[in-house]
Amino acid sequence: MPAFEEKEPQNLFLEQVIRTPGRQPSPQPTHLSVPYGTQHRVIHDQSPGYVAPKFEGKERQMEQVMDQIEGIGFIPPEFIETETSWFYNDLGIDDMYFQTETVGAIVNHVLSLYAAKVAAYARDDKRLEIRLDKEAADHAVCIDTSKPGVSVMDGPRYEQRIDQKYLNGSTANQSYRVETFRSSGVLPGDSEQQLRCYFVYKCNFANPDPGPEATKLSVIGEKTFLLKATENTKEIYQEIIQNAVARTGPVIEMFEIEGSREKRLVVAYRQGSAMGLFSALSDLYHYYGLTSSRKYVEQFSNGITIMSLYLRPLPPSVSMARHPPIEASIHQIMKEVSLLYCIPQNKFQGHFASGRLSLQETIYAHCVWVFVGHFLNRLGSEYTSLSSLLDSNNSVHAEILSKIKRRLRTETFTADYILEIIQQYPDLVRSLYLAFANTHYVQTRGERDDFLPTLSYLRLQADKILTDTELKEAISKSAANEHHEIVMTAFRIFNAAVLKTNFYTPTKVALSFRLDASFLPAVEYPQPLYGMFLVISSEFRGFHLRFRDIARGGIRIVKSRNREAYSINARSLFDENYNLANTQQRKNKDIPEGGSKGVILLDVHHQDKVKVAFEKYIDSIMDLLLPPTSPGIKDPIVDLHGQKEILFMGPDENTADLVDWATEHARRRGAPWWKSFFTGKSPKLGGIPHDAYGMTTLSVREFVEGIYRKLNLDPKKVRKLQTGGPDGDLGSNEILLGNEKYTSIVDGAGVLVDPNGLDYEELIRLAKKRAMISQYDISKLSSEGYRVLVEDTNFKLPSGEVVNNGMIFRNTFHLRGHQNYDCFVPCGGRPESIDLSSVGKLIVDGKSTIPYIVEGANLFITQDAKLRLEKAGAILFKDASANKGGVTSSSLEVLASLSFDDRGFEQHMCIREDGTAPQFYKDYVKEVQETIKRNAALEFEAIWREHQQTSIARSTLSDKLSIAITKLDEELQNTDLWKNKDLRTSVLQDALPGLLLEKIGLETILERVPDNYLRAIFGSYLASRFVYQFGSNPSQFAFFDFMSKRMSKAGSNKSSPRNSPRNSQHQYRATSPEVNSMISDSNYDEVLADRSAASRRISKPGQTERPPHIPTTDAASDQAIQESPTKASSGSLKSPLRKEITQGQPAVASTASQKQPFQGASASPPANGINGSNGVDSAR
Repeated sequence: MPAFEEKEPQNLFLEQVIRTPGRQPSPQPTHLSVPYGTQHRVIHDQSPGYVAPKFEGKERQMEQVMDQIEGIGFIPPEFIETETSWFYNDLGIDDMYFQTETVGAIVNHVLSLYAAKVAAYARDDKRLEIRLDKEAADHAVCIDTSKPGVSVMDGPRYEQRIDQKYLNGSTANQSYRVETFRSSGVLPGDSEQQLRCYFVYKCNFANPDPGPEATKLSVIGEKTFLLKATENTKEIYQEIIQNAVARTGPVIEMFEIEGSREKRLVVAYRQGSAMGLFSALSDLYHYYGLTSSRKYVEQFSNGITIMSLYLRPLPPSVSMARHPPIEASIHQIMKEVSLLYCIPQNKFQGHFASGRLSLQETIYAHCVWVFVGHFLNRLGSEYTSLSSLLDSNNSVHAEILSKIKRRLRTETFTADYILEIIQQYPDLVRSLYLAFANTHYVQTRGERDDFLPTLSYLRLQADKILTDTELKEAISKSAANEHHEIVMTAFRIFNAAVLKTNFYTPTKVALSFRLDASFLPAVEYPQPLYGMFLVISSEFRGFHLRFRDIARGGIRIVKSRNREAYSINARSLFDENYNLANTQQRKNKDIPEGGSKGVILLDVHHQDKVKVAFEKYIDSIMDLLLPPTSPGIKDPIVDLHGQKEILFMGPDENTADLVDWATEHARRRGAPWWKSFFTGKSPKLGGIPHDAYGMTTLSVREFVEGIYRKLNLDPKKVRKLQTGGPDGDLGSNEILLGNEKYTSIVDGAGVLVDPNGLDYEELIRLAKKRAMISQYDISKLSSEGYRVLVEDTNFKLPSGEVVNNGMIFRNTFHLRGHQNYDCFVPCGGRPESIDLSSVGKLIVDGKSTIPYIVEGANLFITQDAKLRLEKAGAILFKDASANKGGVTSSSLEVLASLSFDDRGFEQHMCIREDGTAPQFYKDYVKEVQETIKRNAALEFEAIWREHQQTSIARSTLSDKLSIAITKLDEELQNTDLWKNKDLRTSVLQDALPGLLLEKIGLETILERVPDNYLRAIFGSYLASRFVYQFGSNPSQFAFFDFMSKRMSKAGSNKSSPRNSPRNSQHQYRATSPEVNSMISDSNYDEVLADRSAASRRISKPGQTERPPHIPTTDAASDQAIQESPTKASSGSLKSPLRKEITQGQPAVASTASQKQPFQGASASPPANGINGSNGVDSAR
């Protein structure tokens, strides 16, 4: 390429890469041997690695085969011995086949091969085609003509069939091993074609269930493999299995064959994690001019699959000039096996198999195809015009815009149409890929190193790389019409948006891209995102979105019932993720973290791959967060973001039981932030389970009880409706903490009603057991009570009404406006269960039929329906205010994780092996609970006060407060106030939990917790306290007055000990009464006094707030933990249940297997840990 010899290299070397400060090597999840440099792994054994036991009856069987063929008479007698001998001796079939097959089956195979030869003479091209397959219950045989180094796109495609039928669905109980051989010579009359034989055998394990961590080959091996494999092969596989078990992704090894140019490529991975890899590997080595002499697929009962390929160059007569020597191409193949593992069968596989595009180019095109499907603007000018008339900051308008957006999205650019367009422009794809590679590919050590430059690097040296302007012009000239130009232009947008990617990392399990979200149209997404991750694999696609650098939110996995549901979910995936993160942003008003969310959409063909998808999603994002500096394993990446990033995640739908794995995996990969990476983890890993300690319910109860307190209501006389029953997190704890007169409960089982009040003790029993209302003892119902289960039909109610369908009755019961309730607390149910079209059923004669509503469940009532209910007189508090206890608990869990070092964290925050909790853990849980109650009470008082002053709907005020706090928070973080050391110290002493200050000390916390996180604490604390005290629209001088007194307090604290301990129940108090009056937490003292007075007014002398149920002695509780996780302690029954939960007690068990609640007054959870798998708080 003389024209390019003088051109300066355009790709980036390692020293040119923008590096995150402090990047250091870390343990890796995948293993890749390095086939270049000074160390080579050489196999000295000249055997094929397998030696089939000799079939002693082979000669006699061959005689029987010839006898039967002669009896049939199809083959002339003079050819019978020649054809039979050719089949037995020249095709490379080992004795296992002959020992397994019957004489009749072998006869049919010999006859079929001879018939194919005869048929070839009838063809004009005289081409011999043999296609033979036979399938039995426990084995299969396929024989096909094959030209070395060529992928066949038509015909039987046996390798694809083997993938789909035998390998993709492999499990320890149902798996198959594969042996395939290429005949040593060419077929008669054809100078190029050979026979490829495939033999598939059902596995027979000596130990079918050794456990996933087992690695001993003699224990996990298949009987035939152990019998046939040579000692050398067993040694190789033993080492590879040990590596595979210890890693998330594939293990890729290459071995030289002594005295030969042949290479042995070995790939190991977990069953079910790489669908279609067997056939895709053939396309890969064919592209680089190699062929295989034999291939093996071995299964092991610990869930590991190993593929072994013997690769050799094509014969000179077949090889093309573009094919590099095997010594060069094997390195590229090894790197691309990892890419292939991520997406074995991409949407542009045909272009790859035909050699039109490389694997990197096709997978790049596949990723951009996914990107285009989500971000192509499909709304048109109508939406833009409408959105300009509405206020996106108004929650009602935003909700309307969201609904209209879903309706306006036309089907002009379907996924199939986008794919069809891209398929037509392979040359453009190649040019666009080169621009992408020129930015993100790193040649690790440069041209002059002894490492062999990869083909990717050489291609960048030789091919012309177009500028963005040249690409724009090329697309404009090539595109057939406007639609085509729009789609291909999206490639340029993608290239410009990618800040870093693991695309060129040698080992990976999924492809991840950190994107600059500025390409999003502001008219559709008015709130700008801070960070966006796109993750793509064969099993799923997913996003992670956050609105601030420091942000947290749950990771949910979305399943689809059928292909139609998948299409709908795919179209709405990003919008759903964006809206969830935005909701979280508003909910996180009291904590330093902004809002984030991760959503994983399972592919329509991989609905059972929840665990696989979650693990790949997490690991591939970690590729972009951790330092990839291990040569040949995790090479450096181009980091255009250039800033250190930490993500804080939690459980959500379908991920509650996976967060422990994520925590442990982050620790194994050397992440310094592993302790804080996920909340919702097991207490043995330092987690604080929300359900066990009623964290979300505590904030809901503050709003419920606030209404009773303000209106001087006796809770025991309040008639209550609750959706989400005693089996769920929020529902069970609401029952345990509440003391109202329950008249109706709706849950997954059906509807339970008693106008005279449901039996309280029976409800408590179900709540502790986490049982549905289907287990309610109906003998305890009054004559007017009833229970309708979802499976019931033609059920007659005491009133005489007949319920035709129990399912419909359950789904619509909350809309039966003629029922008499005073209070409605949704603790479960589908989003938008009450919307503008149905809310009218709850309004009679312009008045709400339910006076008091506290929305515990997320998004249960739409914003416009809330406003209708409030206009009709309902006192309503929305979800973003009421159920924020879970996010507060998670935030304080993260803070403890960041504040302790590893040793201190394990000593003070992790439940011991015997199930007992450290004293600090118990005390810290109590402080978290008090903080939740304090924050909820402060917001309740702020909303109640501002509503009285302005008459603005409480649902609107909730949003206004959230916006005011988050906006002020962001402004405060960007001011010089943080630089004022006295002020910073004073605020952090108030904002940080007293127990952490007492145990660790402020100076140590400042050293350990990231600076941006501390800034976020500083800003959120000041902003929330100011807004809660002065409202969402304060006077002109309010903040000046607030900060003046805040500064005065900071000055008065200078002489006080910086790390003085504080009461764990209350924030640090200044001694000055004037300053104290300005600190918003002082309002909480007024709330406590008000609450106490209300209790005195309502309760009769000598009567407790509610009946006692659980003992409260620490000694008894620790004894109960040690004896049994479900055994109630035998302590006294003197304290009420309310005290037990609010003083750090687990309210109910959180796993299905642990039906009885842990009982006791300490904060120790059950001995077997709590993972919160039942009733996940989606606010996490």
